[in-house]
Amino acid sequence: MEKIELIKSKIVSVDKLRSVLNMWRFKEYKIVFTNGCFDILHYGHVDYLTKAADLGHKLVIGLNSDESVRKIKGASRPVQDEKTRAYCLAAFHFVDKVVLFDEEIPYTLIGIIKPDILVKGSDYQPEEIAGFDIVTSYNGKIITIDLSPGYSTSEIIKKIKLT
Repeated sequence: MEKIELIKSKIVSVDKLRSVLNMWRFKEYKIVFTNGCFDILHYGHVDYLTKAADLGHKLVIGLNSDESVRKIKGASRPVQDEKTRAYCLAAFHFVDKVVLFDEEIPYTLIGIIKPDILVKGSDYQPEEIAGFDIVTSYNGKIITIDLSPGYSTSEIIKKIKLT
């Protein structure tokens, strides 16, 4: 398989993800889920995602669609379209699947995936994280990861606008 095909194969629909999840569960893989916009990838994203991947066997990223990002961040965002953002995330060897979602929060998606571990940045309290109730209902774990100070997509955009 050519490398570009490998990257493309990691970007999946919810329906395709369901069948992959069944196979992973049969093999008793620990599934880790996180989500975000990941508009302009930077060191903070890579640090966060590698730490999330280290928590289990398979890392699934829920990626906010362009429409979803606009609802959250405003009309000028995203800077990069969903296809570009998905390809960039899928190119990381430690990312197993990327799935787009249209809602502002991936509550429904978390209910479908039922991850063993739900990960968000430590700027959230575990009880505030979308899907907390779902994941804790089957004794899954909620883990927060410290964010890398000084790294923010919004700050990068501000810096670019100043130059």
